Amino acid sequence: MNNDLKALNEAFTDKRPKDLIRHALEQHSAIGVSFSGAEDVILVDMAVKLNANVDIFTLDTGRLHPETYEFIEKVRSHYGIKIDIRTPEQQALQTFVREKGLFSFYEDGHQECCGVRKIAPLKAKLATLDAWITGQRRDQSPGTRNDVNLIEIDSAFQGANGELTKYNPLALWTSAQVWEYIKIFDVPFNSLHQQGFVSIGCQPCTRATLPNQHEREGRWWWEGASHKECGLHAGNIISKG
Repeated sequence: MNNDLKALNEAFTDKRPKDLIRHALEQHSAIGVSFSGAEDVILVDMAVKLNANVDIFTLDTGRLHPETYEFIEKVRSHYGIKIDIRTPEQQALQTFVREKGLFSFYEDGHQECCGVRKIAPLKAKLATLDAWITGQRRDQSPGTRNDVNLIEIDSAFQGANGELTKYNPLALWTSAQVWEYIKIFDVPFNSLHQQGFVSIGCQPCTRATLPNQHEREGRWWWEGASHKECGLHAGNIISKG
């Protein structure tokens, strides 16, 4: 990490996530807020209050829970905003499904499916931006996210002009703080959270967690316990070498 980034991270360590979002919006004209359809909805709440026309985008893999689709629409309506819904490239998706079927990830891992349904659409979106804001938190996945910084250069994707800045305003927050914010500000949330889902992804690859299980144990549970990333934040794994 260069000295400028290190200084910025230190400067925002004791500030609110909303302060970092304000800074990010002021620094970049081409910036988007990533919304997964889960508790990162608080980023939408904070960003929209700063700029009603902020670019909010989400990835529709075609395999989300019905509750998540309903939630995305609820957020759009609640805030009166447009949400840029990114979908897989149809020819690539058709080819993949024709060759591998609908559930190949149970046999050969989730990376290829995520590559078609998530990574390619995200890559296309980020190629139009100079920076993006994500809901990553260090407490989400000790194996891959415990070193996430508030501000970093994205090592996995390129922006419109090459280098892509990545802001993680919630990096230092805990799940408890996120839910305190949701309750205090009456922020809408995905009804799956009331059914035991903590981490929410695609329907075939996500399940509710048991008491005392870590939230990422509900994702790709048939695979090993380490490196539970779909590729959206592949830099977390790359940086660990």
